Amino acid sequence: MITGALRQTGRLFALAAEVARAIFRRPFQFREFVEQFWFIASVTILPAALVSIPFGAVIALQVGSLTQQLGAQSFTGGASVLAVVQQASPLIVALLIAGAAGSAICADLGSRTIREELDAMEVMGVSPVQRLVVPRVLATMGVAVLLNGLVSAVGILGGYVFNVFLQDGTPGAYLSSFSALAQLPDLYISELKALIFGFIAGIVAAYRGLNPRGGPKGVGDAVNQSVVITFLLLFFVNMVMTGVYLQLVPPKGG
Repeated sequence: MITGALRQTGRLFALAAEVARAIFRRPFQFREFVEQFWFIASVTILPAALVSIPFGAVIALQVGSLTQQLGAQSFTGGASVLAVVQQASPLIVALLIAGAAGSAICADLGSRTIREELDAMEVMGVSPVQRLVVPRVLATMGVAVLLNGLVSAVGILGGYVFNVFLQDGTPGAYLSSFSALAQLPDLYISELKALIFGFIAGIVAAYRGLNPRGGPKGVGDAVNQSVVITFLLLFFVNMVMTGVYLQLVPPKGG
């Protein structure tokens, strides 16, 4: 079991390295990239916006309640924004892309694999990785970066509304606390997380789609496995990146 897990992990990293190299090779499948980008964006924009509202509200309510107990209600806005921008927004985007777009990518590649379309492409001298995988991975990365800004904005707005109207917070204090706690590197790490999370979601989905087992049933199993594996990797990578960021970038005023 351990040997099999290590072998699968090695193949996953090998595919990631091959995709990274193939990104800079010509010809670039621009039409496939645009189609995949539009598809991923169309299935994730509305759910991401709807999910970000309760996430921002819950964070604002919880942080606001805690700051009231500590007598630091004026810092509710800054603390809520940091939680939304640094943690909630990249994870929401990545989980939605993995669940909606990643499952579709895995199912598409898996069905092509069991129909031996990819073998036919290799016989004709066409690389399936460069032709099919690279545009999909780049599309997940691009949508994740752009969607991260939307989710952050909607989440912050939702937190503001709930804090001001439900917790009797002061709009001026909520907004002024941004400059007291937030800084530009917080936005940079958020976008970097979204970029890396999109890459992970695309690579895992492509890997499981290229390696299904047992015919059509195996494709369904591969889709489920790709979503679960992506979720586990995302939370682990998020923990590592957050720890490294907090060590390298000191808090504002620290």
